[in-house]
Amino acid sequence: MKRPTLSIALYLCLVFLSGVLVGSFGFSLYSKRSAVAPPSQQQIQARYLEDMRTHLKLSDDQVQKLKLIMEATGKQIHALREKNRPEAHAIHEQHYQSVCAILNDTQRAAYDKLREEREKRRQQEGRRDSGH
Repeated sequence: MKRPTLSIALYLCLVFLSGVLVGSFGFSLYSKRSAVAPPSQQQIQARYLEDMRTHLKLSDDQVQKLKLIMEATGKQIHALREKNRPEAHAIHEQHYQSVCAILNDTQRAAYDKLREEREKRRQQEGRRDSGH
């Protein structure tokens, strides 16, 4: 009678352990797919401003001046991105042509579909630069 009881206990332990393994694997997959969205530019700027204010003990006047500096810097960066956009687009287009040159017709069709899907996702996320 001892042998069947030991076998049953061993099987129950194996089932329990396999459940733990499958559960932890499933949880790791779930947590990787449900990542937190990155902070927006406004959130980053607000956090930077608050860090500067608290760590450097800025006065209200200094905070206002820092806001103006950040706004001017943002405009300069935006202008630089706009200026370089055609060059970046040309580099992306060259990349596309180079990749297409090594693909067969079936692969090229799949690649074009992949690029379209990526472009749709990019537009939904509000990004401005085009993907590869």
